This record gives sequence, C-alpha cells and structure tokens, in this order.
Amino acid sequence: MTATLELEDLATGHAAGWHRVCALEDLELSWGEAALVAGRQVALFRTGPGEVFAVAQEDPATGAFVMARGILGSRGARPTIASPLHKEVYDLETGECFGNEDLRLAAYGTRIVDGFIEVEL
Repeated sequence: MTATLELEDLATGHAAGWHRVCALEDLELSWGEAALVAGRQVALFRTGPGEVFAVAQEDPATGAFVMARGILGSRGARPTIASPLHKEVYDLETGECFGNEDLRLAAYGTRIVDGFIEVEL
C-alpha cells in the first residue's frame, strides 16, 4: 500500500494530488458521470476497457456544471467531449476547445490502480 501526499492548492482550497474516486467497473463505457473529488466537481468518461478521462464538470462557456452529460466523440485520434449546452467541442486529453481558442476545459490526469480510478488534481 502506498501513501498519497495531498497538498492544498492555496488559490482554490482544493487538495492537490491523486484521489481515489470509484471502481473502474462502476463507470459505463462511453458514458459520463459526475464526481466530487476533494471538493471539486469532475466529469469522468470511460472511453475504453482501461481508458478513463477526467475534466472539469463546469462548462467553460456558460459556467453550468453539465459536462458529464456531454456527447463523446473524436477528432481523428483525439477523444472529445461536446458541451450539452452550446455544443463546443473539447479535447479530453488537453481541454483545448476546437471551435473557440478563448475557451479551455480543465483536464486532469487519471490512472487505474487495483481496479479503482484515481484522478490527479
């Protein structure tokens, strides 16, 4: 068993570091779920048997917490999520918005440890 060092982000008050969220099998394939991770709303997406992405639940264009209800897709080999409100499309790995360079979705690191999804804030 390993210990996870968590540091509080002074700007936001959220704990930084790796956080265990749920079992991998708890996420449906090609479906989004919202989770509260160390006080921050995160949208999780399982896009493959062992592939999970985590982004901010807050839509950068509107401020609404809806990204887990977005539409999964891809641009070439890049996995994407489209906002359910204005349909802005974001890269799940980087948070880059394809249609508006002024918008950016926070993207978080993920890993699977002993069958559980962990998110790095």
